[in-house]
Order: sequence, then C-alpha cells, then structure tokens
Amino acid sequence: MNRLTLDRAKSLLAAARDINVLVVGDLMLDVYLQGTALRISPEAPVPVVRVEEEWRALGGAANVASNIVVLGSDCTLCGVVGRDKSGDVLRDELEGAGIGTAGLVPLNRPTTVKTRVLARHHQIARYDHELDDDITPAEAAHVVERIAGLASKADVIIIEDYNKGVLVRDVIEGCRSAAQQHGIPLVVDPKSRFFFDYHGAAVFKPNMPELAAALRERVQPDDAEWMEETRRRLGCENLLLTLGEEGMALMSSSGEHVRVPTVARAVHDVSGAGDTVIAVVAVALAAGATVVEAAVLANHAAGIEVGKAGVATVTPEELLASIELSRAATA
Repeated sequence: MNRLTLDRAKSLLAAARDINVLVVGDLMLDVYLQGTALRISPEAPVPVVRVEEEWRALGGAANVASNIVVLGSDCTLCGVVGRDKSGDVLRDELEGAGIGTAGLVPLNRPTTVKTRVLARHHQIARYDHELDDDITPAEAAHVVERIAGLASKADVIIIEDYNKGVLVRDVIEGCRSAAQQHGIPLVVDPKSRFFFDYHGAAVFKPNMPELAAALRERVQPDDAEWMEETRRRLGCENLLLTLGEEGMALMSSSGEHVRVPTVARAVHDVSGAGDTVIAVVAVALAAGATVVEAAVLANHAAGIEVGKAGVATVTPEELLASIELSRAATA
C-alpha cells in the first residue's frame, strides 16, 4: 500500500518537532518486580519469587504521552493523581520523561498503580491499587478548567480512556468544546462507557472487540457501506478501526474506505500497541498529514511496537526504517 512515501514520512516527522499535544485521560504507574522462583511457598501453593530487579514505567494515558515525546513533540498530560507517594512518583517519572505536568489534578483517591510480578520474564501475578469510581462533578470541573487553560497552546487533543473514572461526560464535553474553540483536531481512543459521546471527533479509534460490544453486532471492516453507516452513527469525521494482526480499517468523511494491512514482522507483545497508534495518528495529523497518511504511519509504528517486549515506544528512526523496508519489499 503505497500511501506514504519515505520523503513524505521524513517531512511529517520533522514537522512533529514543532507540535504540542494535550493528552487527557487515565494516568497509571506500572511497577515491575522481576526475579526467580525456585520453590513453592510452605504457606500456600504459590511460587516464592526472590525479587532481583524492580523498575517503573508510565501506563495508560501517560504511556501515550511517552510515545509522543519520543516522536519529538511536546506533550502535556491532563488527568488526576492521588495525594499519595505513588502520585509523587508518577509526577517525577513524567517530568523525567520530559512530559508536561501542568494538567495534573491531585485528588483524595489512590493513584492507579499496577504491579506485575515476573519470574524468568513470565508474569505470574499482578496486583492493582486503584479506585475506578467516577470523579465527582466538582472534581471534573477542576479537570475541565485545566483543559481550557492548556488547549490554547495545543495543536491537537487526545482523549485516552481506560475506564478509571476520569473521562466522565463533563470532561469529554470540556475536551470537545476546547478543540472546537481553538480549531484543533480531537482524537479519541474510547472505552465502552460513553462510547457514543464523541460526536465531532476528528478521529475515533476503537479496536474491533470494543466496537462490536458497543454496537452489539458483528463488525464488518471490509464492507464500506457498513463502515460508513457506523461512522455516521458515531458522529465522527474519521473512523479508524484497529484489527490486531489484520491491520486497520479506515472510513473517512470524504467517503474513502481504506484497508491498511499489518506490517508486523514478529509479534512479541501486543501491550501498549493502541497507545502507540493513537499517539502517532494525532501527531501526524497535527503535522499536516492526511488521515490516510496518519493511519499508514501509525500502522508502521504498531508493527514495530508489538515486536518489542512489554509496553514500548517507537522512534522516528525506527519508523523511517520500517517504511524503507516495506518499500524495498514491494519494489
């Protein structure tokens, strides 16, 4: 599929260095405990893991932000953190990664932390500290206030929903209003709740299981009429449906229906691939890409990300190498 030349990709990635992205959504801190399990506990039939290494990573909407700054763009996060030690750690991790924290709203609820226990690189347990109740209307008003203050400097707004209670209707409407007021694209990675509340989004990017569950019907990505009907039903300008190992399907407001086949050469771990896709799509659109070019570039990014272990980011150099390799393979 020759919808994005190497020179065009270089131009877009160069322009990305002047882009400012506002990401609104659920923030998480990922903690990994890795070691060896050589015996079973005498207390219960579970392995005893001797922890030899511990590290932290940014998760949820914070991982989207990580992908954006690796592409060379500026990024500010808007979401909630707890008034706890984990909230301080998350803020430090964000600032260390070069991600703006002016949009963080501290609340009296725990910071979402997902701790994974690994033995010989295999996950054997995960435990979560979180509260996924909806934030209150007063708390939502604080988040909307931050969105309104930060949107004037943004070239694109991303909504990244993980069903952790931040993206209530007032916050969604705050994002829509800010994008409309400043004439910038709104790019949405939804979850099941409030699925139909994103009318006017420039790009709406569900995956196939999410869309099937929301519509309660079989998804038909190869049927242009079905895709157009679904796009109109969702009220978005462009519907970008991710299909895992089958790539993507795009239905644009101009009537263009495009199937983007996967470029993944090896699948090691699909964790975080959706975060990478939404980050690349948003940055590319803000840099001047057409929605088809943005989808193709994001498809290359996803193919690279799933070839890495765990949640990972993708560099501009890796993207250009992937495009060049695909061009050579079809020459």
